[in-house]
Amino acid sequence: MMQTGIFSGYFPYELEKTASVIRSHDFNTVQLDMHFKDMDLSAGQITREKCDRIRDTFRDHHLAICAISAYTNIVHPDSGERQSRNALLKEIIANARHLGTPYVISETGTFNPDSDWTHHPRNKTEEGWADCRAVIAELAQHAYDHGAVFLLETYVNNVVGSVEETLRMFAEVDHPGLGLLMDPTNYFEAHNIDRMDATLNHVFDALSDRICIAHAKDVKRSGDDKSEKHHNIGDDSAAESHTFRGVGDIELPAPGLGELNYDLYLQRLARKHPNIPIIIEHLDESDVPRAKRFLEGKLRTNGV
Repeated sequence: MMQTGIFSGYFPYELEKTASVIRSHDFNTVQLDMHFKDMDLSAGQITREKCDRIRDTFRDHHLAICAISAYTNIVHPDSGERQSRNALLKEIIANARHLGTPYVISETGTFNPDSDWTHHPRNKTEEGWADCRAVIAELAQHAYDHGAVFLLETYVNNVVGSVEETLRMFAEVDHPGLGLLMDPTNYFEAHNIDRMDATLNHVFDALSDRICIAHAKDVKRSGDDKSEKHHNIGDDSAAESHTFRGVGDIELPAPGLGELNYDLYLQRLARKHPNIPIIIEHLDESDVPRAKRFLEGKLRTNGV
């Protein structure tokens, strides 16, 4: 059966309290966010001692760390900003095994200088592609050198933003240090959201063999509001990856609040990954019980 988990970052507390509160919701796995009120995990401050403490604290609460968040814009157009962002990403990758998992996740980024979530014309050029490919190849090798795996997360407004681009990147960076985070909502745009089942089947027909971890959020049309949307999750220092809720024609709410065909999603995911962790996101702490009931209800209904 699939394991239901959640990002630790939706519980903005000290390490011990974060683990305790997550366990009180009966989760048994987490995607780890490198942020706790009582611990400095900024660039240059990630130590073996801290990693051991984090891993053991979650283990003491019967919470396996299945993956680590390291979301950043890996192709940021400012060279200094890109270097600092990717240096922290590499630092997290180098310590992943100490935290109890090989998997470290980021999307592929955008050349937009003002937003990590908005399209830029260079994203769809051969020059932009080659630039992104070089970064991903370097990250994959760095991960491999440290016994880890860098998981690429496709997102429509990034350089790798479609099924076809995902397949191309894996073909061109054919490396054991590279894997895929599956979030089907990230493949939907205005042109395909009304072809829900066909799009989901296309995603899984093409990419099932690459999947390592899965996410659970939702997708729907955004209506009249085409702006970049963020949600206050009660933590002023929260990463944008947790506050972001969509841009343009697409909104990305919590699981059960959109149009994703969860029955088909879970059926296709379970076909080749019957025990995969599926991690709830795009919510705040107050919505956790509802979202968990929704996801676990779907898991039961589909026998997975």
